[in-house]
Amino acid sequence: MDPTTDNAGNTGDPGTARASLEALRAEIAKAVVGQDPAVTGLVVALLCRGHVLLEGVPGVAKTLLVRALASALELDTKRVQFTPDLMPSDVTGSLVYDTRTAEFSFQPGPVFTNLLLADEINRTPPKTQSSLLEAMEERQVTVDGTPRLLPDPFLVAATQNPVEYEGTYPLPEAQLDRFLLKLTIPLPSRQDEISVLTRHAEGFNPRDLRAAGVRPVAGPADLEAARAAVAKTTISPEITAYVVDICRATRESPSLTLGVSPRGATALLAAARAWAWLTGRDYVIPDDVKALALPTLRHRVQLRPEAEMEGVTADSVINAILAHVPVPR
Repeated sequence: MDPTTDNAGNTGDPGTARASLEALRAEIAKAVVGQDPAVTGLVVALLCRGHVLLEGVPGVAKTLLVRALASALELDTKRVQFTPDLMPSDVTGSLVYDTRTAEFSFQPGPVFTNLLLADEINRTPPKTQSSLLEAMEERQVTVDGTPRLLPDPFLVAATQNPVEYEGTYPLPEAQLDRFLLKLTIPLPSRQDEISVLTRHAEGFNPRDLRAAGVRPVAGPADLEAARAAVAKTTISPEITAYVVDICRATRESPSLTLGVSPRGATALLAAARAWAWLTGRDYVIPDDVKALALPTLRHRVQLRPEAEMEGVTADSVINAILAHVPVPR
């Protein structure tokens, strides 16, 4: 096989890569109904080498979405069910004694994959949650003083339930800040729910994506070519200043006790850049920034208790800021 061609038959050309990544929506729709924004968010995260927090009530296909994405991109994926008794070594791997050689050898954990689905991440204590911090930030894990690189691409897609608080450990701000995007997975519309039930009545098996017709339409070569093209997407000084003004406004909002950090501003700029390229432009416009502002910033701010009691949400604060910050022309 030509080394510039992946198993999906793609050559890594930027134009071909964009077309292949756009085809993901149609391919994933064979398994998941009505979640185009979440699919786009996951692709943006892959292009930015970021990670995604998926929030939604049980049963809205969060797990199926990640599995379908991995299948359509022909990437390796592993799932970890986070529970109160999960240990850090259950995620990263550990040293195991080999009686034949009388030596310790490293047994890789599930984090050594391309797409790690961290299911119900807020059900495990902070000690185990923090085992992902090095993997997410440094793309490596250190066991017994030895750093071990993770494969590329590498994305953590963590899920959490927004309505079930008993027995959960909310993610600390420092870890939330490591997620590029927080995507909310809504309940389907009436028509979408009818489509879901019809598929199941016709024999759809969510555990067998091949039978559902999900095939690889892109691969690592496409992602690499796309990332290179995104890096060349032009960002004007006015757009950079616009992103800074939005993030600084969150720090001055009377409804918030915690605003967006410079890391959050960097994330918003990167996400807007990836979105601009996906939509067919080689330059970023203010609408790109607005399109990615909510998923990039909503988990990086903290509401004042009195504002929360009045029904204010992080999304409403960010929307108000977007409406008031002057847009560059």
